[in-house]
Amino acid sequence: MKPLSAMGTEVLRSIRGVLFDIDDTLTTHGRLTAGAYSALEALQQAGLITIPITGRPAGWCDHIARMWPVDGVVGENGAFYFCFDRAAKKMQQRFIKDDQTRVADRERLAAVARRILAEVPGCAMASDQAYREADIAIDFCEDVPPLASHQVQRIRTHMEEVGLTAKISSIHVNGWLGSYDKLSTARLMLAERFAIDIDAARDEFVFIGDSPNDAPMFGFFPNAIGVANVRAFVDQLTSTPAWITDAPCGGGFEEVANRLIAARQG
Repeated sequence: MKPLSAMGTEVLRSIRGVLFDIDDTLTTHGRLTAGAYSALEALQQAGLITIPITGRPAGWCDHIARMWPVDGVVGENGAFYFCFDRAAKKMQQRFIKDDQTRVADRERLAAVARRILAEVPGCAMASDQAYREADIAIDFCEDVPPLASHQVQRIRTHMEEVGLTAKISSIHVNGWLGSYDKLSTARLMLAERFAIDIDAARDEFVFIGDSPNDAPMFGFFPNAIGVANVRAFVDQLTSTPAWITDAPCGGGFEEVANRLIAARQG
């Protein structure tokens, strides 16, 4: 991982879209700071496409798509994308699975969650579980005392043993039925809503992240960026970002935004 300060001006100037994780990438210690939110708004005002790619639930994503300075959001690690048409005042929702399938999936996922809670002391359902459509989120440090790494891995292993796709974020282990992920749904959204072939245009986008569930994005985008706290997960990443910020969390996000905007103004 090379320091972001070494990224050339011409590369920065060529970027037209910013995809980014939320927890511990845009936020800092669980809070969205004024500086990070202002940086996000400045990116959109500068003409860049801004899209959060998050593990957070549908309920949050409806709010994000409506209220934040973003062009859409991919949620629950790729279960859907939402875009809010501001001119028509209409939410556009695109789920990977249909309503009936998601209902059936939730019954199976709930059974898996009950077993994990019984077998891994100290973990809990994420506080945002009630707002989820397509996955389960097991909290290992957001609202519970932090679990040891082997306990976190135990949660992931149990999910995978019963056929779930499982990803570890900085706060939760998410599990779902299906092979989609952050990258596959970001690709779908950009094609359907922006007529962008991301496979051809990957050099024109950056992804900013911090944890193992961001690995597909890190591996895909040549100019993927990790905020400094990604170093804590390096041994768990199947792909690492090309660049890394000096500051962690939201401060790192501000660092990226400032460099992108300065390059466009120069």
